[in-house]
Amino acid sequence: MKNITPTQVPPIVRTAMALAPLAILILIFLWTGAYTVPAESEGVVQRFGRYLETVQSGLHFKIPYGVDQVTILPVRRQLKMEFGFRDNSGYGRGEENSDPEMERSMVTGDRSLALVEWTVQYRISDPRQYLFDVQDPDETMRAAAEAVMREVIGDRTVDEVITIGRQDIENENLVKLNKVAQEYHLGLTIDFIQLKNVNPPRQVQASFDEVSKAQQEKQNAINVANSEAYKVLPLAKGDASRLISEAKGYAAKRVNEADGDVARFNALFVEYQRAPEVMRQRIYVETMSSVLPQIGKKIILDDKGQQVLPFLQLSPENK
Repeated sequence: MKNITPTQVPPIVRTAMALAPLAILILIFLWTGAYTVPAESEGVVQRFGRYLETVQSGLHFKIPYGVDQVTILPVRRQLKMEFGFRDNSGYGRGEENSDPEMERSMVTGDRSLALVEWTVQYRISDPRQYLFDVQDPDETMRAAAEAVMREVIGDRTVDEVITIGRQDIENENLVKLNKVAQEYHLGLTIDFIQLKNVNPPRQVQASFDEVSKAQQEKQNAINVANSEAYKVLPLAKGDASRLISEAKGYAAKRVNEADGDVARFNALFVEYQRAPEVMRQRIYVETMSSVLPQIGKKIILDDKGQQVLPFLQLSPENK
C-alpha cells in the first residue's frame, strides 16, 4: 500500500482534521449546556454557587462542568400539604418526618380535645427567597402551619371548632400564615386553607353526635317558626294598617261633623240674637217637620165627638 505524506493531503481535509476536536468540544459544550424550563416552572441559575438570575420557561444555555447550576421550581403549580391525614395525592411536601396522629390532636380554648384534619394549598412566589433565605422552606412552612392552627383552635371552644366556626378558622389561619411566610422570607404564598374533618375524640363521639343532632333539631324548629312568622306578620301588619286607616278616617269624619255642627250652631245663634222670636218659631217648625214624619200615621179624636163610629177617610192615598 502506498503511503500518503502530509504534503499530499488536500488542504481542506487537513483543515477539517484540525477543526474536528474543536467542533467536538463545541458540540459537547452545547449538549451539556442546554436545558429546558417547563411551562409551569422557572429556573434559578447559580454560578459557582452564587445566585445569578431567574429564567422563565423555554430553552436556555448555561456554562457546563459545574460552573452554572440550574434549579427548576414549579412556581405556577399549586402545592399542597396535608395535616392529620394522608391521601397520597397532590404535591404534599415535608410529610416524611410528621405524625398524622399527633398533628390532628389539638386542645381548644375550653380545654377540650378536638381531632382536626386540614390542608394548606400554596405556591412558590419568590424562587430566590425560597432557595437561599431559608434552609428548608417546606419544613418551615409545615411547622408554621401547624403552630398557627393550634393557636387559632386554642382561642375557640370545641363547639365553635366542630360546628359554626369552621369558616372563621380557615380565614384567620390564611391571614396569619401568610404573615408568617412573609416575616420568615420563605418565598411562599398561601392560597387556601381548608378544614377537612373536625371531630371530637372517639371516646365521646356518640355524645357529640347527640348534641349536634339536638342543635340541628333546634335550628329546624327555629326555621319553621320563622317561616310561620313570615307568613303571619305581613297579614297582621296589613290588618293593623287597615284598622288604623279606618280609625283615622272615622276620626276625621267625626271631627268634620263636629266642626259642621259648631259652625251651624254659631250661625243659628247669630240669627237668634237678631230675631229671637222668629228663630224660635223657625227652629220649632223645622224640628217638628223632621220629627213627625218618623212617628207614622196617627188618628186623633176629639173628646167631644158623639158618633159611635167616627167617619174616617180610608182611601188608599190617605192610608
